[in-house]
Amino acid sequence: MTDARLPLGRPLLAGGLVLVTALATACTPRAGGGSEGTAAAPRGELTVLSLGPVATWDPQRMSISPDVAFAGRVFLRTLTAFPPGRDAAAQRSVVGDLATGPGTPDKDHKVWTYRLRDGVRWQDGSPLTCEDVRYGVSRSFAEPMASEGLNYPAAYLDLPRKADGTPAYAGPWAKDAKGQAAYDKAVTCQGPTITFHLAAPVVEFDQVVTSPAFAPVKKDQDKGPKGGTYAVFSSGPYQLKGDWDPSSGGTFVRNPKWDKASDPIRKGLPDTIRYVEGTESQTAVQQVLADDPEHRQTVTLDPAPPALQQSILSDSGLRARSINPSSQFVDYLAPNVAKGVMRDQRVRRALALATNREGYVTALGGESAADVAYGLIGPALPGHTDADPTGAGRSGDPAAARAALQQAGLTLPVRIRVAYRSTPTADKAMAALTNGWEDAGFAVTLQPIEKDYFTAIGAPGRQDQTDVFWANWAASWPSASTVIPPLFDSRLNLLASSSGRDYGRFADDRVNAEITRIGTLTDADQRAAAWARLDAGLAQRGAFVALAQRRSLYVAGSRVTGFAANEALGGFVDLADVGVRQ
Repeated sequence: MTDARLPLGRPLLAGGLVLVTALATACTPRAGGGSEGTAAAPRGELTVLSLGPVATWDPQRMSISPDVAFAGRVFLRTLTAFPPGRDAAAQRSVVGDLATGPGTPDKDHKVWTYRLRDGVRWQDGSPLTCEDVRYGVSRSFAEPMASEGLNYPAAYLDLPRKADGTPAYAGPWAKDAKGQAAYDKAVTCQGPTITFHLAAPVVEFDQVVTSPAFAPVKKDQDKGPKGGTYAVFSSGPYQLKGDWDPSSGGTFVRNPKWDKASDPIRKGLPDTIRYVEGTESQTAVQQVLADDPEHRQTVTLDPAPPALQQSILSDSGLRARSINPSSQFVDYLAPNVAKGVMRDQRVRRALALATNREGYVTALGGESAADVAYGLIGPALPGHTDADPTGAGRSGDPAAARAALQQAGLTLPVRIRVAYRSTPTADKAMAALTNGWEDAGFAVTLQPIEKDYFTAIGAPGRQDQTDVFWANWAASWPSASTVIPPLFDSRLNLLASSSGRDYGRFADDRVNAEITRIGTLTDADQRAAAWARLDAGLAQRGAFVALAQRRSLYVAGSRVTGFAANEALGGFVDLADVGVRQ
């Protein structure tokens, strides 16, 4: 039901209002038996297997989360980054990458400056400069980058805007002197120091600039708006050998101009990284688990299918070569508060009381596939809690739900229509939920949708056809600011042409005001506590019914070292420390 290759959430701009609508586990033990890679000498070839397809390696066009995670550890550097390691809290503490450290804001958090490190070079040996970063960011405003990529620069930079809220600047290839002058004022360079002028305060801008949208691009190597889909010009430890084959992948070899002393994130342990694209996840997992000589130095970038997970975890030898992090995706239900029976908060409460989360998780594949969730703030995010706002427990309480419906004065059964994205696993999971709901007095009509699910449920008029929408979401970085606002700020979502990501069309001016207030808090602990209260309040009102926090299971060959996932990267395999034993 979740799909790791869905694009990360992108900022929405509405009427000049700028807020993040974003996308992004407990740190898992390293596996692979023996050396963790940190003390190993660089050597050998690592193979990574993925179904793909990789849409692009252009930093300003990239939006697929596992591709962003791979590129950011292999060839693409950004001003700041989330570090590798075993400590989950440390993973969330953003550090300098190209920059010497986190940024320096002014007192209003509207002007941020970063100083670039000395000694960082491109693969041709030329120095990486402030102007390279400034040029890279400018590309995000041009098409197709603006439509396909993570358009955080457009959301945050202080630029003139059109009537629809989008920036008037159209990128470096547009023949628009006025627009270019406005950009040159918003992003400035003075020697190795780059300064960003923002349209509104952004307390978490250090996290924002981890995005590939803020990555540098060397102008004389730029292939133009459409010519460089798979071009790689490296500032990291590896560079692409030859051309990327969209059907089979490519090989990344050591970048001789990369200086480990200038890179606090990546160890660059293997001599080469061979990326094999087009391998089905079940085939990839079976090949790695067989541990034949060809696959002993291989890792999977796609999670093992549920059918294989229990056999892996029940075998101590195989379990030692696996990691099972949270994938960051939270599945939830969005009741339609605009029309129909779900306008009544008592009915929404009854739905939550009758929801069998345990049965849902079991149908997904059990504890290796998901954990029960009661809120939208996942365990990797500050402000997470395991408290159950309904008190119904993991399996729900149909009797209490039935009583709530009767107290609402409704004639049973209460008919509800539930839309969801249909897959064989999802069909089983929704059937498990339906059983509990019907025991409580609901008569359920499921509405499976196989293609373009999120487009379909956000379309105009859909609220006339559906009472409850299944959905999922993941944080773009470890903060609830990338979860609650994109899903429940009606100022961003609710338009005549679309519901945005607010599928239930929840709208409350007090909630919008609280979202704005929390975004201005400079103390991280205060922000986390405020997001947690808002998350719990929305759950108690039935604005959503959380179902499950997804997990992924990745496997590695017996000669892989330093095998780990990183919750700040979305729970994907972290290649920063990965090595191979000979």
